[in-house]
Amino acid sequence: MYGIFIVGTAGSGKTLMAASLAEWLSRQGEDACIINLDPGVLNLPYEAAVDVRDYVSVEKLMKAYGLGPNGALIMASDLLAQQAERINDELKSLAPKYALFDTPGQLELFAFRVGGPYLARELEFEQKMVLYLFDGPFCANPFNYVSTLFLASAVHLRFTLPQLNLLTKIDLLDEKVVKRILEWSRSPALLRETLASQPGSEAALLAVDLFNAISKLRLDFSTVACSARYFTNFLNVHAAVQRILTRGELEE
Repeated sequence: MYGIFIVGTAGSGKTLMAASLAEWLSRQGEDACIINLDPGVLNLPYEAAVDVRDYVSVEKLMKAYGLGPNGALIMASDLLAQQAERINDELKSLAPKYALFDTPGQLELFAFRVGGPYLARELEFEQKMVLYLFDGPFCANPFNYVSTLFLASAVHLRFTLPQLNLLTKIDLLDEKVVKRILEWSRSPALLRETLASQPGSEAALLAVDLFNAISKLRLDFSTVACSARYFTNFLNVHAAVQRILTRGELEE
């Protein structure tokens, strides 16, 4: 059984990616289920096999502790860490090949508090990984791309799991823009050149300094472009996920 944590900033397409990837895997004859880890979500476009809203109620926390919506969400996210054993038990009974975790809309609630990394560490799988989503339209700007790289690096350091970066929503971008972003992911020199050519020298210098600092981490920033809405390039997404989860070994 493999665990895949789908992580990204608000609006990057995590929920749609979870639903589409589960459907794609099912079409390939693979057994996959989705676990909703967002206690504050109102509606889901999929049927969750495990839903943390059954464990933690944001509304009840607001009433019990006199919290506002944000405070209740933070408390609910922290309380999720206490549900690791219960989630493990449910997944063992379901026994899917792939468990896809749709994480909270606000990246900081899952990645940058204690609960998220703890939960990821305690859940029992043969192998686990992170799918980090790069919001395609946002990353078309090189400064935004660098800031997304920074967050992706921070997530990797928080979870220390194998990580695959996906450039999402390519259906909303011109092919030339998609190609340029992918070239940035493969060529640090080209990205530095692009940043240096941007108007606003101070911002460019800051972005280059930030990118140079990130580069020293020697992380793999290779990226797969895809569209969860139209399943574009999901064959390559699936292949990349399998390589990571099986450590490059061929499955029978």
